[in-house]
Amino acid sequence: MPVSENVLYYGDNLEILRRYVPTESVDLVYLDPPFNSKADYNVLFAEQSGERAAAQIKAFEDTWHWDTDAELVFRETVAMGSGVAQVMLAFRGYLGTSDMLAYLTMMAPRLVELHRVLAPTGSIYLHCDPTASHYLKILMDAVFGALNYRNDIIWRRSINPKGSQHKAKKYGVYTDNILFYTKSDRFMFDLERARTPLTEEELVTKYDRKDENGQFYDGPILRAPSMGLRPNLVYEYNGFTPGPEGWRVNRAELEAIDKRGDLGWVSGGKPYRKLRPKDDRGKPVGSLWDDISLLNSQAAERLGYPTQKPEALLDRIVSVSSNDGDIILDPFCGCGTAIASAERLGRKWIGIDITHLAIALIRHRLHHAFGRKITKTYRVIGEPVSLPDARRLANEDHYQFQWWAVGKLGGRPAEQKKGADKGIDGRLFFDDNPAKGTTQQVVISVKSGQVAPTHLRDLRGVVDRERAAIGVLVMMRQPTKAMETEAATAGFYRSPWTNKDYPRLQLVTVEDILEGWGIEMPPLGPTNVTLKRPKRAKRKSDKTRQERMEFPS
Repeated sequence: MPVSENVLYYGDNLEILRRYVPTESVDLVYLDPPFNSKADYNVLFAEQSGERAAAQIKAFEDTWHWDTDAELVFRETVAMGSGVAQVMLAFRGYLGTSDMLAYLTMMAPRLVELHRVLAPTGSIYLHCDPTASHYLKILMDAVFGALNYRNDIIWRRSINPKGSQHKAKKYGVYTDNILFYTKSDRFMFDLERARTPLTEEELVTKYDRKDENGQFYDGPILRAPSMGLRPNLVYEYNGFTPGPEGWRVNRAELEAIDKRGDLGWVSGGKPYRKLRPKDDRGKPVGSLWDDISLLNSQAAERLGYPTQKPEALLDRIVSVSSNDGDIILDPFCGCGTAIASAERLGRKWIGIDITHLAIALIRHRLHHAFGRKITKTYRVIGEPVSLPDARRLANEDHYQFQWWAVGKLGGRPAEQKKGADKGIDGRLFFDDNPAKGTTQQVVISVKSGQVAPTHLRDLRGVVDRERAAIGVLVMMRQPTKAMETEAATAGFYRSPWTNKDYPRLQLVTVEDILEGWGIEMPPLGPTNVTLKRPKRAKRKSDKTRQERMEFPS
């Protein structure tokens, strides 16, 4: 089975891995799984008017409990035998049938599958917090082998600890752990790609000498005995002949160094090289990453996803542990930071998530960051592709069906909180007068069951109440004549930008969505303000600026 490249999968990552991802086909895995924090995580959508607090919709519930499903998965994992089974039995003996054991039971078979799909030269970075990191490290030892443990990277994501230290009676937590393992001892790793610039203070301390050309520090120009003999680099220069190890450079390079004023001589006649700040490559990155901050509320790349990580963090991991054209896998891809990093750095990618909300956010991110052409370079697998698929999704999870339908129309899901506006399942904002910055909205109502003209009358009331430009009713079945008549009575919205009329109430079927039809409205282009637009990305290979892309329909 050939590996699928540049593809988003909707579904349970365990099933997706087993069904679609071949053995030893992935070069780098990054995963940021839920932390068992017993918290609800909400995607935040800033209100366009600024009059209300940020709207929110629950993306996932980060809570794990021991139940019959956990018991079944535990037994299946133990039945596989090997070190993983021993570790899981030990966990059960110590933790009992606790929430933490439920979490580890969820993780164990997924880590086994990730080990299977990882290439012999591949690496895996597991992002977690201190609550579960010690248990996960033991589990990773069992799956990948203790000898393939490389680092427990500490990421200082903030200088401000979460929560009240005094109330909790403990030191504040402002770090995450990133467990770095490999499949074998033959893994891709180039730390030179992750050097960080020195601070002004570090530069002054390091370059502590000065001559007529500026600051410098003494560096070697002769090869050390441990570097072996190089007869071709043994030659006389300025009256000095080195030992059998020779110079570090050939004669032409040495003459150029001397001409620049970067060759010095000690009183005894021994040469050294003057290294300058302008040539400093920075310092190599260690296991403490304190130079990358958590995204603040004003960050250009911030999308409002609760667990979004900075692109700089993923850029470092992808750069150091993969090469051009390698395949990067994120089985808990959320809003797609690992995918965006892989795309920008010239890697191929696979993303998996269990919510259509995440898939819609990733589509939005890719299309706005990389332009129109990217729509032809990746696929989405697991979304409804037929009317029976859509019916099945609606029956299994009504909210997932709503998220899918709203996302395909380019909108955002409506907030799910007490007091939220009834009758609105999604919203789409657009700027219909760019010169004045006038924001209009489309309200979307999704119905998977029977619909009647009364639903349209209700939607018309919502459109009037919200002062929306357009209202859209998404339905599973074809509209009746009576519904079409009811929609027609609502009249039209006149766009001052296009100088055209658009039906104020519109009927959109699931078949319309599947066939690529969308909402009749002014073209979005750069005027779509439904979701926070991610910063424009520049691929590693880009030579010219790409065109801007409207949100896909």
